[in-house]
Amino acid sequence: MRAPGIGYAGRMDLVVSDLSVARGGLPVLAGVSLRLAPGRALVLRGPNGIGKTTLLRTIAGLQPPLAGTIEGAEERVAYAGHADGIKPTLTVSENLAFWASVFGTEGIDPALAAYQLEPLAWRAAGTLSAGQKRRLGLARLLVTGRPVWVLDEPTVSLDAEAVGWFARAVQGHLAGGGSALMATHIDLGLEAEVLELSGHRAVLPDLDDFDGAFA
Repeated sequence: MRAPGIGYAGRMDLVVSDLSVARGGLPVLAGVSLRLAPGRALVLRGPNGIGKTTLLRTIAGLQPPLAGTIEGAEERVAYAGHADGIKPTLTVSENLAFWASVFGTEGIDPALAAYQLEPLAWRAAGTLSAGQKRRLGLARLLVTGRPVWVLDEPTVSLDAEAVGWFARAVQGHLAGGGSALMATHIDLGLEAEVLELSGHRAVLPDLDDFDGAFA
């Protein structure tokens, strides 16, 4: 197994071209293009419901796009969504060790340290508070060994101190040649480009034509 950490081999850009995505069978965003280079962060902005989560899930490979292409994502993306992705009956350490085995990496100590989880290492994940569970879910990214982090509102449930830990983890990831695509309303103090999605709202079909709406 390989150890996670600084430095990613085979650096390449994540390139999204003219992407259209749907939620519940209806298009929400159209014509989205972006390029995310190693060492860079990109923040998605837009009002609630515009489709940020749908776009991130599509880029992460969790659902197919309606149109467009995604390059540089295959087997390179680690996704953190609204669910923390933890197993409640396993301890904090066992959760991280499980994910390390899934991704073929080793060494969970840096992940524990990054989010101050050492005192909780032998606690069952199901007994943690919401903020502690979120910290564990984010620590999971550090054991994936994957260079592209796709993050959907990653600071939910975190207090100000934990937000700082997260920001430092992202900075270390970028410094090592990783990249981060995230939807967040929090200023993390990172040097990041911003993509405003308001101009990419999809034109909804005529709902009087029920069959056409779901064609």
